[in-house]
Amino acid sequence: MQILQIISSARGAESFSTRLGQGIIDKLLAAQPGSSVVVRNVATQPFPHLEEVHLQAYFTPAEGRSPEQQEAVRHSDEAIAQVMAADAVVIGVPFYNFSIPSALKSWLDHLTRAGITFRYTPTGPEGLLKGKKVYLAVASGGIYSEGPMQPYDFATPYLRWMLGFLGLTDVTVARAEGVKIPELQDAALQKGIDSVAI
Repeated sequence: MQILQIISSARGAESFSTRLGQGIIDKLLAAQPGSSVVVRNVATQPFPHLEEVHLQAYFTPAEGRSPEQQEAVRHSDEAIAQVMAADAVVIGVPFYNFSIPSALKSWLDHLTRAGITFRYTPTGPEGLLKGKKVYLAVASGGIYSEGPMQPYDFATPYLRWMLGFLGLTDVTVARAEGVKIPELQDAALQKGIDSVAI
């Protein structure tokens, strides 16, 4: 098995989403000895936000791209190749202002390419990144899986929908939540790891 780990937290070793993601990977490695892990830290090696040159490059045939467009499309090609090569994708999702970090959004923007990772058909869009398992390692200071704050989780529903649009429909969500709530924080990480059955 080849595992792709996406780290998107800016908190480094202190990040609960990164540690939760690593806990999931440890379980995968225990279940599938000999598996390999490719790590992409989009917080320290960010994908550029989409600009005009990226969009021009996406809609220009490869043989007609300028050197600038070839460089612009390189990031997208790299993101797509890493996901296509993976059997499982573990995405660290820190809760930033009720949603995902902009670095993770940029990665998704580069991953989403018409004709490559999805296509339009007479019956609607079809995702082309199929047959892969995705784990979302979501970390939040409060509780968003249930209760009064659940409607304000704009991260998990968005990611489920966006990944599904690309064909990544087998998604498991693990949560380290309540990490800023004194009576919950000590057990939050392990509870999230334990919630994942491999």
